[in-house]
Amino acid sequence: MEAYDSVLDLIGNTPLVRMHRVARHVKPAILAKIEYANPGGSVKDRIGIRMIEDAERRSLLRPGGTIIEPTSGNTGAGLAMAAAIKGYRCIFVMPDKMSAEKISLLKAYGAEVVITPTSVPPESPESYYRVADRLAEETSGGFQPNQYYNQANPDTHYQTTGPEIWRQTGGAVDVFVAGVGTGGTITGVGRYLKEQNPDVMIVGADPEGSLLSGGELWPYKVEGIGEDFWPGTFDPKIVDRWVRVGDRDSFRTARRITREEGMLVGGSGGTAMFAALQVAEELGEDKTIIVLVPDGGRSYLSKVYNDQWMQDNGFLERLPATMRVHDLLRYRQGEIPELVAVDPGQTVGQAIDMLQQFGISQMPVAHWTNGHSVTDIVGSIQEKSLLARVFREPDMVESRVSEVMDPPLDTVDVVDDIEKLIGPLLGEDTALIATQGAHPVGVITRSDLLEYIAHARDRARG
Repeated sequence: MEAYDSVLDLIGNTPLVRMHRVARHVKPAILAKIEYANPGGSVKDRIGIRMIEDAERRSLLRPGGTIIEPTSGNTGAGLAMAAAIKGYRCIFVMPDKMSAEKISLLKAYGAEVVITPTSVPPESPESYYRVADRLAEETSGGFQPNQYYNQANPDTHYQTTGPEIWRQTGGAVDVFVAGVGTGGTITGVGRYLKEQNPDVMIVGADPEGSLLSGGELWPYKVEGIGEDFWPGTFDPKIVDRWVRVGDRDSFRTARRITREEGMLVGGSGGTAMFAALQVAEELGEDKTIIVLVPDGGRSYLSKVYNDQWMQDNGFLERLPATMRVHDLLRYRQGEIPELVAVDPGQTVGQAIDMLQQFGISQMPVAHWTNGHSVTDIVGSIQEKSLLARVFREPDMVESRVSEVMDPPLDTVDVVDDIEKLIGPLLGEDTALIATQGAHPVGVITRSDLLEYIAHARDRARG
C-alpha cells in the first residue's frame, strides 16, 4: 500500500517549473520553486513543524499547550496544520491588511485569530508583534515560536530547501531570488548554495516601503514580505543584491504568471518574479535563475485577483466612465473604410475577394440608393456560414450573393453606450451595424470590441 503516515510527510520536495511566457523576453532560464505545493499551501509549512518539534525537545511546549504567534497567515497555517495533528491549541495575531481568506483558513484549522492595526510601529503595544508577546505571557502553557528570532527557521531552509534546489538543478544554479520577510528562507537557502558555489548570486526582492532594502518606510499592500525592523533570523550579508518592487508590479506580475503560465500565485510570488526578470535582463542565456514562489493565489482572490480591489487601489486603471459606439469607431478609423458592403447582384466569388481584401469576416449586403440608408441593407455575408456552403458546393462561387446571403446584421446607434454591444455580441450576433440616424456608418465585430476595451487603459495612461 502506498500511503503516508500523516500530511506532515508531504512537506518539502516541491517542484521546479520553467517559466516560458512570462520570461520570453529574457535570455536566462527562469525556474520557479513552487512552494504552494506544500500541503498547507506555502513555504511556511517547512518551518511550522520544525519549530514545534524543536520546542518539544527543549520542553518549551508540552502536551495541552497553546501556540501563540504573530503571522501574516502562512506561518499560522503551517503551525495550525501541525498543531491539529499534535493536539495543541493555537492563537494567531494578524495585521488588518491580511486577506479574509487567510483569516478563514486559520479558523478552519480550529485556531483563534486576533486582528491588530497595520499602521502602528512595531514597538507599539497594539502591533501584532507586541500583542502576541502579551498573549504568550498571559496564557497558561503558552508558547510563542517567534519565527522572527527562532533559528529553526533559517536552519530548516539550510537543511531542506537549499539542498533540494541544488539537487534539482544538478548544481547549475546561478541566481536565487526570494522575497524577504523573516529572512529565514533567503538566509538558509543562500547560505547553503554559497557553500556549494560562492559565485551564486542571492537576490532579495523587497517591497517598496520596507526597511530591509533601505529607503523610506511607508505602508504597502503586498503580504508576508518586507519588514519595519531587522529580524534576528535574517543575515543581511547573505544578500548580494536588492531589488525593490512596488505593489503594482508585484500584483500585476502575479496575475501575469497565473494567466500566462497557469500557476495561481500570491502577490509575494509576483514580487520575486518581477525582481528575477529585472536581474535576468542583464544576464546571458547560459544562466539559470531560481525564483522561490512562497504561496498560491487562493488566499488573495478577494484582493490581487479582484479587479475592483485592484482598481480601487490604483493597480489597474479604470475604464472611462462612459464609452460610446462612436468612440470605438474613431479608435478604429483608418484601418478599413467605415462601411464595406457587397451588392446582392455580385457573385459569391467577388464577395469572398472583398472579405480578403479588407481583412474582415462579415459585411452587409446592400443595394445602395442615394444617401445610403439602413433600409438599403437586405442581408449579410458571413465568413463562417459562407465557408460551410462553398465547401459543400464549390460551384456556388459563381452564384449571386442574393442567393446565399444571411439575414441582415442587427443595428446599434453611434450614441449608444458600449455596454449595449456586450449582450448581442456575447449571444448569436457575430457583428453589428453602427448607425447614425438612418445611415449605416460601420460594422463592429467581437474582436473590435475586445481590442478597444483591452487598450482603453493604455489610452487612459497615455
